[in-house]
Amino acid sequence: MPWPLARTYSQPSLEVSGRCLRWGARTYVMGIINVTPDSFSGDGVGTNVAAAVRLAATFERAGADMLDVGGESSRPGAEPLAPEMEMERVLPAIQAIRKVSKLPIAVDTYHASVARAALDAGAEMVNDIHGLRFDQRMAAIVADSGAALVAMHNQRGRPFHDVAGDIRAGFDETLRIADAAGIDRGRIVLDPGFGFGWKPERNLEMIRRLPELWDYELPLLLGPSRKSTIGLVLDAPVDDRLEGTLAAVVAGIGAGADVVRVHDVREAVRAARLADAIVRDNWRAEP
Repeated sequence: MPWPLARTYSQPSLEVSGRCLRWGARTYVMGIINVTPDSFSGDGVGTNVAAAVRLAATFERAGADMLDVGGESSRPGAEPLAPEMEMERVLPAIQAIRKVSKLPIAVDTYHASVARAALDAGAEMVNDIHGLRFDQRMAAIVADSGAALVAMHNQRGRPFHDVAGDIRAGFDETLRIADAAGIDRGRIVLDPGFGFGWKPERNLEMIRRLPELWDYELPLLLGPSRKSTIGLVLDAPVDDRLEGTLAAVVAGIGAGADVVRVHDVREAVRAARLADAIVRDNWRAEP
């Protein structure tokens, strides 16, 4: 792959919450706020709104570019959560964070009713781990609101053929649904779904093959943070996967990731800054 990265985008930037995300200029960091009692990573704050606000403030000081608030654990085997319970968790947190932070807020949900309520509460982005393919109403909610969309390919329950090919098939279906609903493609970020239905070796292959997704000309998000693949490679428990996460983040940036979704924001911001200086050639010392 060419370094500095030579990607092209259908639209050069995304305006969200008064901020301009300029694709290709640098990597953007999304901080994870789990308002769940059962997050796989052990960092869930449950319904403690004050703790969610403190975490958002910590992330903002550390250099996060956006926040991702989720109320349902997406770990393998987790019990589905009723939309009403999901709203009880995410809406108070989003409302409280919005009062103290100007960062863009994404709601991590695949339920249209939760997305609609969260957007009304102050979120500006929807992060759908099913890429508009679970709730048929989701595309209309995103289109009507003008929200930005992170659309993930979820391999769970789907037959495997080829890593990049399966991701492309998922993206193609997501974009078909988005186009039919009138969602502006310039407001879509694609996520290949690291950790969602893939064997560990295929998660690693996914990062290597990110350049095969450049031709969508849309920004790519990578979310390897603390995932089990890292634990298996390093023989490390979930609370000891920082270095592995950063290695995956840096490798992803080298392969064209535009956004990284992480639990450890300060460390990821610093790693991304140096990776960008190398692969995007966006740093110069003072003469």
